[in-house]
Amino acid sequence: MTASRFQMNWVIDDSNAGKLIKDFLKNEEVSRTALTDIKFKGGSIQVNKEDVNVRYKLRAGDALRVIFPVEQPSEGVQGEDIPFTVLFEDDYLLVVFKPAGMNTIPSREHPTGSLANALVGYYGIIGLEATSHIVTRLDRDTSGIVLIAKHRHVHHLLSKMQQKGQVKRTYEAFAGGLLAADNGTIEEPIGRKEDSIIEREVREDGQYACTRYRVLERHLAFTHIELQLETGRTHQIRVHMSYIGHPLLGDDLYGGDVSLIGRQALHCKKIKFKHPFSGEEMIFTTPLPSDMREIIEADPV
Repeated sequence: MTASRFQMNWVIDDSNAGKLIKDFLKNEEVSRTALTDIKFKGGSIQVNKEDVNVRYKLRAGDALRVIFPVEQPSEGVQGEDIPFTVLFEDDYLLVVFKPAGMNTIPSREHPTGSLANALVGYYGIIGLEATSHIVTRLDRDTSGIVLIAKHRHVHHLLSKMQQKGQVKRTYEAFAGGLLAADNGTIEEPIGRKEDSIIEREVREDGQYACTRYRVLERHLAFTHIELQLETGRTHQIRVHMSYIGHPLLGDDLYGGDVSLIGRQALHCKKIKFKHPFSGEEMIFTTPLPSDMREIIEADPV
């Protein structure tokens, strides 16, 4: 099967006439690393179907094409035939559902069976030579929506959007106990706990972190809440909810009650962003998984 070649095309208008290609591509968010790869790893830059270099001065009406090198799948991630649920797919990105119990990427404890392994296996079937570019990761035991780029450059664009707060994710969770306020904002810095490789904690020398929540329902044993992250620190929701005295149900790492569910009751239910090429607003949702729905049904309001 012929390897797919990711490319971008523009017709130059009057406002960009006279610019060098390297300056035009910088404005289009093509990174210097990408340009280096294009030059040395088998890509090309063409104007009106003729090869040129980045010092070419563009003219109005020029047809500019940038062909990126074929990507090599990561040697550390072996493709596996693992089915997964696709919510959306086009030439640039994937939006998928990750169940609880699946790693986003392989780990020392779980070197196989991850979403990344599933993606590389899927790419082999469809003839896409790429490694897994996962934009929004979820913890192993968190369920929900994951955004994936199909190419390194798309990953670069989506990551920049994420850094600017333009990729919005909404979560649902079950916090232990009854939260008094209907809405709240937790702004506390998060850093790695000194005696743990995995665990995080609120600490003065940590990175700024902001979590907003609102109460959906109060049950007898827990509060059903919706959350939005203003930052994306590791374990952020879990650490912040534990810090205010309401650790998530099932979250044994941060003090949660494990009697009702065997994993942290946390689900990424919605993602919202603008498509990096079309500019179209993209919104995807997925309902609570069965293990969380059963807890609601068993615990009256």
